[in-house]
Amino acid sequence: MKKTIAVLVMTLALSSTVFAAGTQYIMRVDGLACPYCAYGIEKKLKKVDGVKKIDVDLNKGLVIVNVAEGVILSEEKMKKLFKDAGFTYRSMKQKPLQ
Repeated sequence: MKKTIAVLVMTLALSSTVFAAGTQYIMRVDGLACPYCAYGIEKKLKKVDGVKKIDVDLNKGLVIVNVAEGVILSEEKMKKLFKDAGFTYRSMKQKPLQ
């Protein structure tokens, strides 16, 4: 019984790291002033395949996007997306999701 529980715990631990794989992009954007702005950005980003989570920090002018493993958000693509939405893309940092 103890062996079965140990195997189950190990399997769950390994599977959770598989699901957590991916990349987080932190983008600085000018022009984010209200919740409607955030909604407009979220709507555009949700159309990008592999986007899992979107957070917009209006006070800091940040858009934080988590994507699935293997998905890459290029600077050129993000510049165009934000420009088309009426905002100014400034910069982007990325880090692996844990």
